[in-house]
Amino acid sequence: MAPTNEPIPSGELHHDHSPAGVALRISADSRQNFLRDFVYGAIDGCVTTFAIVAGVVGAQLSSGVIIVLGLANVLADGFSMAVSNYLGTKADQQLVDRARKIEELHIDTVPEGEIEEIRQIFKQKGFDDSLLEEVVRVITGDRKLWIDTMLREEWGFSLTASSPYKAAMVTFAAFVSVGMVPLAPFVCLYPLGVDGGRLFLGSICMTAVAFFAVGALKSRYVAESWLRAGTETLLMGGGAALVAYVVGTLLKGIS
Repeated sequence: MAPTNEPIPSGELHHDHSPAGVALRISADSRQNFLRDFVYGAIDGCVTTFAIVAGVVGAQLSSGVIIVLGLANVLADGFSMAVSNYLGTKADQQLVDRARKIEELHIDTVPEGEIEEIRQIFKQKGFDDSLLEEVVRVITGDRKLWIDTMLREEWGFSLTASSPYKAAMVTFAAFVSVGMVPLAPFVCLYPLGVDGGRLFLGSICMTAVAFFAVGALKSRYVAESWLRAGTETLLMGGGAALVAYVVGTLLKGIS
């Protein structure tokens, strides 16, 4: 079930926490959460594309330059971010795989030492005496459970399966879709001869809406109000855009 800020009906809540409901949820495969990948791509796409728009406007270059540079940025930088996210997610998986092999080697080579590690881990959690020994016996009696426990407790890894391909696709899709927002007025209205100043004003308004919308959407999955999340994203993204505009204005003589 995807976490949101919407209140859960009492009947549904009790059903989810019944013995059968709990067993079903615990036994189900963990699903990868792509919220980070979406926000990462969407914000960066919107910021970098609007930075180009603001920088070019500040340098007093033509709207045609904005379209060319903006489209090149959306596709090239979006692909670059997708590749980076793919490699980063894959590297996380490789770290877990390496640690798993190390734990397998340790269990085969020094099993008593690994048993003692399990004992110390659960002793720190408050287990003691016969209950502690029973917990140790159960965990070390199942090799996969033993290794998974060590990966979580000793190494601090999450064992939720992650798909590098899906993470990369979500990042790319978010970057391109939201990154096109600042360019939309120029792409749609520049061929019609609309004044560049009006196009820039339209870009500012649409970008602000996009920043706020991404933050508000994020709030549905985190413990934060939509107004606070949207405003925070708007202010941070707007700050980055303002820097780009100021730099473009200061360097306009170079162009």
